[in-house]
Amino acid sequence: MLRAVRWFVRGDFDGFFGLAIDNLVQLLLIDALCRGVLGFPAELVYGRILPGAAISILVGNAAYALQAKRLAERTGRTDVCALPYGINTVSLFAHVFLVMLPAKALATAAGAADPARIAWQAGLFATLCSGLIELAAAPIAERVRKATPRAALLSTLAGIALIVAGVVVLNLFSKAVPH
Repeated sequence: MLRAVRWFVRGDFDGFFGLAIDNLVQLLLIDALCRGVLGFPAELVYGRILPGAAISILVGNAAYALQAKRLAERTGRTDVCALPYGINTVSLFAHVFLVMLPAKALATAAGAADPARIAWQAGLFATLCSGLIELAAAPIAERVRKATPRAALLSTLAGIALIVAGVVVLNLFSKAVPH
């Protein structure tokens, strides 16, 4: 007889707080980029963007947790873990600087009544397109993963680490050298 799968096991609280802090940082980053770089009004950021992002994070993590629990029950394994769900930092920067900022500049140049809303809608459309591409590629994802060297799969993570390390080093040197 299969024993019941537990919802919480040792290490879950550490994982929860790690993911919660990561998602909090992403939400703070969205706020800073939308207000600082894109110049979005507070009503748009706090009334639409952040609530939508928060709901998607909550629903996504709940769905992955339920998926993991069902997999554990189906297979009888006790080492199943839910995939952490959150906002991808690289995609966030790409959407802001490569989609939304140019869209706002074009809307402003064209004399649009609300360039911020157009930029936001361009970001929504880019996100939808990105999701559709991922959905279409899902059937071949495992073959691509097996054919791709592990180092290539980790290159984005390594790039982020190098940027963070570089910023820290530059910050240290800027404080160490008198002006």
